[in-house]
Amino acid sequence: MIPETLLEILKQDGVVAIATLGADGPHMVNTWNSYLRITDDGRLLIPAGYMNRTEANIAFNPDVLITMGSSKIKGLYGPGAGFLIKGKAQFVTSGPDFELLKEKFVWLRGTIAVTIESATQTW
Repeated sequence: MIPETLLEILKQDGVVAIATLGADGPHMVNTWNSYLRITDDGRLLIPAGYMNRTEANIAFNPDVLITMGSSKIKGLYGPGAGFLIKGKAQFVTSGPDFELLKEKFVWLRGTIAVTIESATQTW
């Protein structure tokens, strides 16, 4: 289940960091909170434009770490809330997950579909 605070963060402007691990080591890319979507079954969908190394890393190792936050949401200790998400990712270029995001983001090359294993509020 997705925590309510995380759903509120996704409605705000803010930066999302996506970390992957490939044969050449770790790699990190960024996107925006407002670009992400949650599916009915609780997966996280992330639109991917260029993200070529991220795609290659996911093919090598599907484990991802994602951080996001917002200064506008009440956190654990006052203003500002953030999360660390751990999960397994797939890079998809067709099908319902791809089409859902393609309608909103015409520049989309693929969708990173993340099955969330844990979502821990960090601040």
